[in-house]
Amino acid sequence: MKKLRIISALLLVVVMLLTVVGCKGKDEESEKDSDKKVEEKTEAAEDAGKEEAEETEEAKEEETEKAEEEVEEVEEEPSDAAFELANPDSKLVYVIAASRENAYFDAIYNFSEKRLVELGYEAKLVSHDDDAQKESQLFDSAISDKALAIICDNAGSDASIESVKKATDAGVPVFLLDREINENGIAITQITANNYSGASEVAMAFAEGMGEEGKYAELVGKESDTQSKIRSDAFAEVLSQYPDLELVSQQSANWDRNEAFAKVESVLQENPDIKGIICGNDDMALGALAAAKAAGKEDIVIAGFDGIDEVLEGIRNGEIVATAMDLVSTSATMCVDQMDLFVKTGSTGQPEKQLVDCLLITKDNVDNVKDFAIIE
Repeated sequence: MKKLRIISALLLVVVMLLTVVGCKGKDEESEKDSDKKVEEKTEAAEDAGKEEAEETEEAKEEETEKAEEEVEEVEEEPSDAAFELANPDSKLVYVIAASRENAYFDAIYNFSEKRLVELGYEAKLVSHDDDAQKESQLFDSAISDKALAIICDNAGSDASIESVKKATDAGVPVFLLDREINENGIAITQITANNYSGASEVAMAFAEGMGEEGKYAELVGKESDTQSKIRSDAFAEVLSQYPDLELVSQQSANWDRNEAFAKVESVLQENPDIKGIICGNDDMALGALAAAKAAGKEDIVIAGFDGIDEVLEGIRNGEIVATAMDLVSTSATMCVDQMDLFVKTGSTGQPEKQLVDCLLITKDNVDNVKDFAIIE
């Protein structure tokens, strides 16, 4: 009986052990199943994320391609394609610039008229005298006279903007020569001399003439004229590199010979030891030369810019060291030719802003140029 109880107890223990092991196995299987489900969900989420990222990337690429296509379409469209001429059958072309008393502006009139006549147009030459209000009135006259186009050396980089807009809105295209305006897209062309490059070369020749030392003065042009600032900045950029050159006076003489004479007269009284005068144009250089001679200082080094015949003569006889010739024969002819092409085809085939290189004139090449042109 006792043995039977012991055997029953042992069987009970075995059954309990088997029950515990079975439960543990089920728990482990349950954990494995749970882990597997988590992994499957994680992988599904990752796959979904990848698909979404790929779709987003594809969408971005499509948007980029679309934007690039739109940019290309804008770039390919000519800026002057939509211009409608008000007077396509007219042969009248206004040429508007500053006073013909200045040899440079006189050359603009001469070369422009010559080329216009060669191409069969009628040229009307009028001066704004560097007066923006008068220029505006001349633009009104061109519009009322049913001019085909206007070629203009404008009165001011800011002051002339409204005049150009007015003509453009009236269907009379404007082609700017020599001076820029501070706005793009309203004139058909803006053809100017490469003033910075030319002025830099003049400054180097001036420094050499000064022996790279000594006090000097500068005469600048009209403050409203962009070209005046460009030339003055170029002078400063070059001459500041010579430590023994000293700028003692910088004044505007407004491109005028008589005003330059008066300014230099005063400068020489205040700075009797001045050794040189660099000028933003040739008319001011000639005024400076006259004032230096009147003061008995004929050894003063003088440089100009433009290349008018009187200054070329001064270079030949040693009174002036250098000038930069703005090749008006090239730029004026180019301007008229582009006007002719535009009124016939609706496009110049060129960008709005264009630069024409200047030619440095010294005693070494002065005999190779005349009347703003290179002698063949």
